[in-house]
Amino acid sequence: MRAAVLHDHSAPPRYGEFDDPRPSGDAVVVDVEAAGLNHLDLAKASGTFYTGPPPLPSVVGSDGVGRLPDGRRVFFDTVVPPYGALAERVLVPSGALFDVADGVDGTLAAALGNSGLAAWLALEWRAGLRPGETVLVLGATGTVGTAAVQIARALGAGRVIAAARSSARLHHLNADAHVELTGDTGDVAAAMRAAAGGGVDGGVDGGVDGGADGGADGGVDVIIDPLWGPPALAAMGAARHGARFVQLGQQAATAIELPAPLVRSAALDIRGFAVFHAPTDVRRDAYLRMTELAASGGLTLDVQVVPLEDIAAAWERQRTGAGVKLVIACH
Repeated sequence: MRAAVLHDHSAPPRYGEFDDPRPSGDAVVVDVEAAGLNHLDLAKASGTFYTGPPPLPSVVGSDGVGRLPDGRRVFFDTVVPPYGALAERVLVPSGALFDVADGVDGTLAAALGNSGLAAWLALEWRAGLRPGETVLVLGATGTVGTAAVQIARALGAGRVIAAARSSARLHHLNADAHVELTGDTGDVAAAMRAAAGGGVDGGVDGGVDGGADGGADGGVDVIIDPLWGPPALAAMGAARHGARFVQLGQQAATAIELPAPLVRSAALDIRGFAVFHAPTDVRRDAYLRMTELAASGGLTLDVQVVPLEDIAAAWERQRTGAGVKLVIACH
C-alpha cells in the first residue's frame, strides 16, 4: 500500500510502499479516506512524545476517517504500530472505532479529529463548562482555538472572547469580543477583563471590541489555553474567582514565571489536559456530537487538502506553522 513512512526519527516521513496490515485478534483494517496532520504526529515521530520513539520503519499518523469492509464510515484515534493513519489502510483496535455523523464531509470529519476533540473535551469534559458562563479562548485563530470559539457557543457559553495576535482572521471569528495579544501583559489582561464585562477599549495595545452584556465583575469563568507564556499570564489576570484554566499546549512558550498571588487571589483552578486523558467512551460520544454539529453547519474549519504523495512538504509546513488545518487525502 502507499503510505507516509518514517525511516529516521530526525527526518520527515517519505512517501512510499509499506506492507498491508492484516486483521488480527480484535484489530480491524480501515480503508483510510483522509487523516489530519497534527503537531502530535511530529512529536511522536521525533521520539519526543512521552510514549518514546516509534519503531523504524513505521507509518506516521494518529487519527483519521475511513471505512470498514462492510462500508461503515468510522473515525479512529488509536492505531496498532507500525501502522499509522497516513496510509491507504491502517490497523485499528475494534473497540477504538467512533461513528461519524451522517452528512458531514469526510475532509472536515478528519480535520475535527485531534484538534476538534481537543477543543470540545477541554470545554465540556475538563472545564465542565456551565450554561451562561464566559469563555476566553487563547490562540483563537489556530485550529483548536477556532473550533473552541464555535463549540463554546454550541455548549451554552453566555459570552465567548477570542484572543490572538492581530489579524483579519481574529476579527472575522464569530465571538462576542476580540482581544489582540500584544507584548504588554498588563494591557492585554485589562482588555480581557473589559471584554468579559462587555466594555470597549479602542486602544491599539490589547484593543478589544465587545458588546453590552457579560459578567458584571469583568472576569472570565473558563480559559482555554493552547499557548502558555505571556498570553496565559494575561488571561489569569482576567480570571473571575474560581475560574478554570485549561492548559493544552505551549505554542507561545514552554515555561512562565507564575506569581503565587495571581493564583491565590482568584482561587484559580489550573487543569492540565490532553485528548487521550479522556476515556474512549467520552471521546466517542464527543466526536459524534461534534460531527453532528458540523453536519448542521454549526462548526467549520479552514482546511487544506494535501495528497499523500506530498507528505514531506506538508510535514515541513506543519512544523513551521501551516496557518490552516492540513488534511492528507489517503485515497
